[in-house]
Amino acid sequence: MRKSSFLLFLHISVILMLCMSLSSGAVEEDRKVYIAYLGSLPDGDYSPSSHHFSILQSLLKQSSVENYITRSYRRSFNGFAAKLTDEEAKKLATESNVIIGVLDTGIWPESDSFSDEGFGPPPKKWKGSCNGGLNFTCNNKLIGARTYETDSARDTEGHGSHTASTAAGNIVGNANFFGLAEGTARGGVPSARIAAYKVCGADGFIRIGSIRFYSDPVAVGAYHAAEKGILVMQSAGNSGASGLQSVSSVAPWILSVAASTTDRLFIGNVVLGNGKTLTGFSVNSFSLNGTKVPLVYGLQASSGCDEASARACSDGCLSSTLVENKIVVCDNFRGLTEARRSGALGSILETLFDNVSFVVPFPASALSIEHFHSFESYLNSTEKAVAEILKSETIEDSTAPVVAAFSSRGPSVIPDISAPGVDILAAFSPVAAPSSTGIDERHVKYNIMSGTSMSCPHVAALAAYVKTFHPHWSPSAIKSALMTTASPMDPSKNPDAEFSYGSGHVNPVKAINPGLVYDNVEGESLRFLCSLGYDEEKIRAVTGTNVSCPKTSNKVLPRDFNYPTLSAQVKPGESFTVHFPRTVTNVGVATSTYNATIFSDSKLEIEVIPKILSFESLTEKKTYNVTVKGKALSEQSMVSGSLRWSDGIHMVRSPIVIHSYEGLSKAV
Repeated sequence: MRKSSFLLFLHISVILMLCMSLSSGAVEEDRKVYIAYLGSLPDGDYSPSSHHFSILQSLLKQSSVENYITRSYRRSFNGFAAKLTDEEAKKLATESNVIIGVLDTGIWPESDSFSDEGFGPPPKKWKGSCNGGLNFTCNNKLIGARTYETDSARDTEGHGSHTASTAAGNIVGNANFFGLAEGTARGGVPSARIAAYKVCGADGFIRIGSIRFYSDPVAVGAYHAAEKGILVMQSAGNSGASGLQSVSSVAPWILSVAASTTDRLFIGNVVLGNGKTLTGFSVNSFSLNGTKVPLVYGLQASSGCDEASARACSDGCLSSTLVENKIVVCDNFRGLTEARRSGALGSILETLFDNVSFVVPFPASALSIEHFHSFESYLNSTEKAVAEILKSETIEDSTAPVVAAFSSRGPSVIPDISAPGVDILAAFSPVAAPSSTGIDERHVKYNIMSGTSMSCPHVAALAAYVKTFHPHWSPSAIKSALMTTASPMDPSKNPDAEFSYGSGHVNPVKAINPGLVYDNVEGESLRFLCSLGYDEEKIRAVTGTNVSCPKTSNKVLPRDFNYPTLSAQVKPGESFTVHFPRTVTNVGVATSTYNATIFSDSKLEIEVIPKILSFESLTEKKTYNVTVKGKALSEQSMVSGSLRWSDGIHMVRSPIVIHSYEGLSKAV
């Protein structure tokens, strides 16, 4: 969680494998025979048969695929015929043409997650290059690299390798972190290619997010990417502990991603001397071998620090002599580094982040505020307090998904969507310390990390997955498909509701068939900039061209942007009426009729005109208007509802959020 990143993905529209049906009859399990044309034979040491088998093994997830290949072509051209289902054929035809670009701390090219075994040459329309610098080589999986921070794109921090493999890492068996989370690691789209751009290093990350788009390099770059058909994903930020209005990604042409929990939880239990067990959170691979160790509070083990700093085990506060062979207690998780540096045997810490576990460099566990207070009661009840910190284990988290406490909140901007970002196992740099303390001599190939940086690549992978089914969709259409098919999250478990999870939790299955999409027409992003009151100089700083705002008698508002979420800021203490014009494009069934259903907070009166949208063809567009009325809101408050369009097959859902917080909302 210590860093934040963003990803973009590019789609190369060249058809690497052209699949065509050769038989209309079903062949075992509704399989048909398809031919995959792979082009000419590559130069060098290359085995066509081995390549063909590897491709099918990664697709079918079976160790033996000989019975599925009906013919292998190895002379005049390179290809094979195989028995596949329609779904498998579509996947084979397009996924290896998708390229996910990762802007992060670089990448570790030798990781098994980035092996090019089974991959053919890069798509012919790939115009990038491998300029990874010193001691760096690309392959047919990792097809591009650049470095802007050091003399090599090699990842020495681990963060970039982790995000890249989460998005598009190969299928790797027996991945684990010292036996924890053992299983098969795979990215969201394992057959996609990767281009890695090292834009940040040990000193930190590029600054991201500003409502002044003309001075935000990420917003400017993403604007041009969107104009060229590239969708940019960005982490919403890890400032949730700061409260509301902390989301860093604000440009409407960027997809901002919040982090949520998964159903796997890492716990590090603490057994007290009185026999009581407290559940803590940590990824702790160490064991005290059944020994209960004396406890010492940071305040009693400090020398030369004020009381608050000593309690928190701030840097330089602990005495090595006073913590020797003891477990030191700190009332701030950041005290972990000082506890390790001072030579303590272990550490018990207080955390604000329930259900989030971080890798620790020695026996340590973080207790929630409630459990930490219970622990303090024991500590104060005896002069010989002892405890044992158990090695971490995994349990099922029945409350998931819940937005992580560290995940940044709206408004100012509301996250677009939420995705898994807690306790994610993925590839790591073997030269980087697996824990955030920097005092960790271990080396790992796979590590467990948490943050919106971990949720962002999940959505990048899903966007790439949608692109494989719809290679000609625009970035805004893909973004819409992800948002309108997201699963609503339980507001009772997420007090900040849409401010924390946006449109909801990602749903990969539904996203490929959304029914309707909110597609932006040419010039819409420019009109959005005009709606903010930007002059020509500021607009030129974003667009790079000499353009001016269109002359119109009707004032265009930021909330008029054709965005799936309907969000508006209103003045506190005043009743309000807000209008949202929207246009949807039919991408579901050619002849279809959608009916509108409103789910509303009792404080909102919502009307949709028209209530029925009838389509006669694919790509046909229909416009509707939503009017939201309500009584005065108190200062810094929010009410919400949702609009759902349905044809009986597709459910196209848009959150409706009205708030009285000052600042710029993505659709204000």
